[in-house]
Amino acid sequence: MLDNYGVGKHTKRMRELLERLFQVDFLKGLAVTFRAQHPKNIVTEQYPLERPMIAERFRGAPRLNNNPETGETLCIGCNLCALACPENLIVVGWQRDDATRRKVLTHFTYDTSRCMFCGLCEDACPVDALELTQDFEMAYFTREGAIWDRHRLEQGPTPARYTR
Repeated sequence: MLDNYGVGKHTKRMRELLERLFQVDFLKGLAVTFRAQHPKNIVTEQYPLERPMIAERFRGAPRLNNNPETGETLCIGCNLCALACPENLIVVGWQRDDATRRKVLTHFTYDTSRCMFCGLCEDACPVDALELTQDFEMAYFTREGAIWDRHRLEQGPTPARYTR
């Protein structure tokens, strides 16, 4: 009487050995990759010369807005943006002006290296002085370059324009 029970087991092992030897999984992966590499499927953005489309609700580099009529900053030194920030990266300094009895902004720093661009500081500002713009180029050579002072925030980000 023949015992055919072990034949299927050996055939399965032999098949697994051949698949490993000829790297069938690797070849299947290469086939998928090369199928997607057809020139009609490739979409390349020429980034420095052509600016990419940014989503309408994208939040990027911060800017401290100025009053267009007087040129003075809109910030009233209320410190609500610093209180709303979950990362505690905004520092607002102010002094009280004796003549007008109002707060006058003395310094404003914003650490973009720790910012998660959630927009809570922007929402907390009662006078819309702080705004997260759609500029995304914020690369720095040092960590100190990521800490923006009042002057740089009022100037806003200045993205590089590349030409040939």
